[in-house]
Amino acid sequence: MQYRQLGKTDLNVSLLSFGASPLGNVFNEVSETESIRAVHTAIDQGINFFDVAPFYGDTLAETRLGKALKNKRDSVFVATKCCRYGNGVFDFSYERVLQSIDESLERLQVDYVDLLTVHDIEFGDRQQVLTEAIPAALAVKEIGKARYVGFSGLPVRYLAQIARQVDVDTVLSWGHYTLLEDEINDELVPLSIEKGFGLMNAAPLMQRILSAAPIPSWQSSPQAVKDIQPKLVALCNEYGLALSDVALNYAVQHPVIATTIVGMSEQRQVEQNLRALQIQIPNELLQRIETLVAPVKNQMWFEGKPENNIPKSNGQHE
Repeated sequence: MQYRQLGKTDLNVSLLSFGASPLGNVFNEVSETESIRAVHTAIDQGINFFDVAPFYGDTLAETRLGKALKNKRDSVFVATKCCRYGNGVFDFSYERVLQSIDESLERLQVDYVDLLTVHDIEFGDRQQVLTEAIPAALAVKEIGKARYVGFSGLPVRYLAQIARQVDVDTVLSWGHYTLLEDEINDELVPLSIEKGFGLMNAAPLMQRILSAAPIPSWQSSPQAVKDIQPKLVALCNEYGLALSDVALNYAVQHPVIATTIVGMSEQRQVEQNLRALQIQIPNELLQRIETLVAPVKNQMWFEGKPENNIPKSNGQHE
């Protein structure tokens, strides 16, 4: 396993990180025993960064991760989030952030987290995010319940806009560096170099579109993007490769992104993802993929408040 420094922090994080949302049964049912086995396998194979949130499975993912990390806290970095909760509840108030971290620490069975992330900021009022949520997270850092602080979201240009206005340790972007998307490079990558915050990428398989697995009914990509899945699967099969392996291997190669967070909940997934890091992707295959996806490249859906979604230059929403 390779490791990279996460921005200016003292965290040297594994190139591949464990996204714990599937521990909350958000894709399919998984047993607690299998969840714990997956976490332990990941640790044994060198994965040292675990990303979770109260929102995932309405606290189930945090609870399961806490059980899995018992007696292993010192060998891993734990990141959780605040402000987004189950049943469509968002609360970016100062008080809720302070309450949220205590609830998370209890579920995770730890005294502190290594990173507290303000979750999906595009759903909050911009001023409240800037004057309450992020300051509250920084207060949590001051009192030692989180070592570092960051924020996350989908609209990548909005993330860059907020990152220019605050000083945080990390920014977590999802869905914007994949075989289908590269808009993270437009503003957020150069800004992370300029300001020194750690840049993380999540959802390199684009919620299963870049795999052979069934696409969840709640996946919001335009139909044309979803329709490309079987063509990409067949193309990769020509080279004896799985689409998910190619997509993951491609994503982790980005030179500036410190770590790529991938959702996992079963031992076999952990082992497959680790094997994917070792494959060699023929240049010809990458060129053919690029040609195939060109008509749907960078077609992202709308999420959060309209005013937080900065239009693309062609007038489409982020």
